[in-house]
Amino acid sequence: MKHTPTPAASTGLAALEAQLAQDLDLLELPAKPWVPTRMDEGAPVRDVVVIGAGMCGLAAIAKLVLTGITNVVAYDAAPAGLEGPWVTFARMQTLRSPKTLNGPSLGLPQLTFRAWFTAQWGVEAWRSLDKIPKGQWMNYLVWYRKVLGLPVRNSVRMTGLAPVGDLIAIDIEGAETGRVLSRRLVLATGRSGLGGFAVPDFLTGIDRAYWAHSADEIDFDALKGKRVAVIGAGASSMDNAATALEAGAGSVDMLIRRKEMPRINKLTGIGSPGVVLGMHQLPDAWKWKFFDYTASTQTPPPRSSTLRVSRHANARFFLDCGIVAVKEDAGGLLIETTQGPMRYDFLIAATGFSNDFNGRPEFAAIAPHIRTWSDGRYTPDMGPARAGMSDAPDLGPAFEFRERVPGSCPMLSHIHCFNDAAMLTHGKVSGDIPAVSAGADRLVRGIATSLFAEDVETHFANLIAYDTPELQGDEWVDSTPVLQKEAAL
Repeated sequence: MKHTPTPAASTGLAALEAQLAQDLDLLELPAKPWVPTRMDEGAPVRDVVVIGAGMCGLAAIAKLVLTGITNVVAYDAAPAGLEGPWVTFARMQTLRSPKTLNGPSLGLPQLTFRAWFTAQWGVEAWRSLDKIPKGQWMNYLVWYRKVLGLPVRNSVRMTGLAPVGDLIAIDIEGAETGRVLSRRLVLATGRSGLGGFAVPDFLTGIDRAYWAHSADEIDFDALKGKRVAVIGAGASSMDNAATALEAGAGSVDMLIRRKEMPRINKLTGIGSPGVVLGMHQLPDAWKWKFFDYTASTQTPPPRSSTLRVSRHANARFFLDCGIVAVKEDAGGLLIETTQGPMRYDFLIAATGFSNDFNGRPEFAAIAPHIRTWSDGRYTPDMGPARAGMSDAPDLGPAFEFRERVPGSCPMLSHIHCFNDAAMLTHGKVSGDIPAVSAGADRLVRGIATSLFAEDVETHFANLIAYDTPELQGDEWVDSTPVLQKEAAL
C-alpha cells in the first residue's frame, strides 16, 4: 500500500519532532561534550570517524553524539538518500523484519519507525500495514538523520589508512578530498563488511557481460526475452529473479544446490533480549554452535518473495542442482549442473559476501594484520570448519580488531568493525534491524570507556583545576571560637 503525504501528515510530523525535542531535553541529551580537543601539528583531530551512513552508521554516530562525543563525522560514498542497500541493490518490495521492531531508535519512542509512520498516516493506517515498503524505510532513515542533525558527508569514499603516531590517518576522495586524522575509526560498511562479493570459482574468467552478482547494478530491461539463471534460494536470489521476471525475462530458472528449500528461520524463533545481550558473552564453542547450526539450516526467503517468483509461469525451481562448471558458448553460457547441461543468456549469482579483507585496497594497510577466528579462536573440537565463519574477524568487546601478531599493527585496537562481519563474535547486532540499537550502545560504551581512560590525566587535571564554589562563605558562622571561650570559663 502506498502512503502519500498530506498537509495533515506534515502537521503530525512537526508535532512528533517537537515531542522528540522535548524528550531529548528532559533526558539532557545530547550530553555535554566531554572529550578534550586535540590537534596534531596544527591539524584538527576527530574523536571518531564513521565510514558508512546506512542504518548502522547512522545508529552509531547518533549514539556517539547523544553520549557527548560530538567531534565526529560519518562519510558515505553514496549520494544523500541512497545510502545502504534499500533503494539500490535491495530488490525486495518490503522488509523482512516485523514493522514493530524498534530498529535504530536508541530507546527513544519518538524516534521509532512506528512513531514516524503514525504521525503522518495515523493509527488505522499502521494497523493495516503488513510489512514496511523498502522505499518507505529509506525515507524514515533520511528523516532520522535530519531530525537528529547528524554530521554526515555524502559522496566521499575512504581510499586508504595509515598510522600517524597513536592516530589513524584516513585518506578520502570525492566531494571532500584529502587526509583526516582521527582517534577512532568505525567501519559501518554493511553486508559487504570488509571484503566484498563472494564469487564462486566457476565464474572466474567468465565475461561480465554474461553474469552479475545480485548486489551489482543490473540492467534488468536488457534481460527482456532472455534466458536467465539465478543461483541460490535465499532472499536476494528470489528478489533478483522476481525483478528479472517483472522486467520481461523470457524465462528464469532458480538453480538451487539444496535438495529441499529451507523453510524455517531458526534465529527468529529464539529472538529475545537474552540472545541480543547474552550471545556475545557465551563461550566461543557455543557461539560457533549457534551460528554453525543456523548456517547449515539456512534462512529461508520470505514467503512473499518466493510467491513473487512462482506466480510467473516462466519461472522454474531446480532443486538438488549444483553447478559443476560454467563456460561461455555461442554468445551465452553453458552451465554444467548435477542435473545436466543447461544454456542461458545471463546468470545472476546471489552468493552473498565474503570476509576476504585482502580484496579491498582501502584496507591494504590493516588486512594482513587482522586476527580471524581461524587464528586460534576456532578449534576443531567446536565442529567442522566453515568458510565464512573461520575467516570472520576475532573482535574485542567493543567490536575492535585484534592483531594476528601482537605489536604488528597497534592502530587496529582503535578500529571498530561495526558491520555484518562482526556477527560471529558479537551476534546479530551490527547488520540487521532488530538489535542495531543494542549494538550501537555496546560500540559507543566501549569507545567512550577507552577515550576517557586515554585522557585520564587531562580529566584529573580538570578535576584539580575546577574552582567554581558551591558555597559563597556567607551561609554559616563558625562557632568554634564560642566553644573555646566557653571551655575557658
